[in-house]
Amino acid sequence: MVIVHDRRGSAVFSVRVQPRSSKRGFSGEFDGSLRIALTSPPVDDAANTECRKLLAKTLGVPRSGVHIVAGQTSRVKKISIEGQRAEDVLERLRAVAPDVSFEL
Repeated sequence: MVIVHDRRGSAVFSVRVQPRSSKRGFSGEFDGSLRIALTSPPVDDAANTECRKLLAKTLGVPRSGVHIVAGQTSRVKKISIEGQRAEDVLERLRAVAPDVSFEL
């Protein structure tokens, strides 16, 4: 189960990225994190950039509003969506990842 919560005016949740995947997108849940498949390799910040772009597009926010607050060099990352409420982010994530269980 992926938990989305409010923290200092932002929505925060965990993701687990899979770099060098054949397709880009949301691919389920793993150990409390939303699993995201990325086509970029995990070098020169390429996978982090692709992760931020995908989340920004999916959630309808500017890329500058998507921050990796922990796990910059790890597959498991803590993501902050600036200026968004957890309820709104949760609703958008449920629309693109209906097979994942989310909770506030």
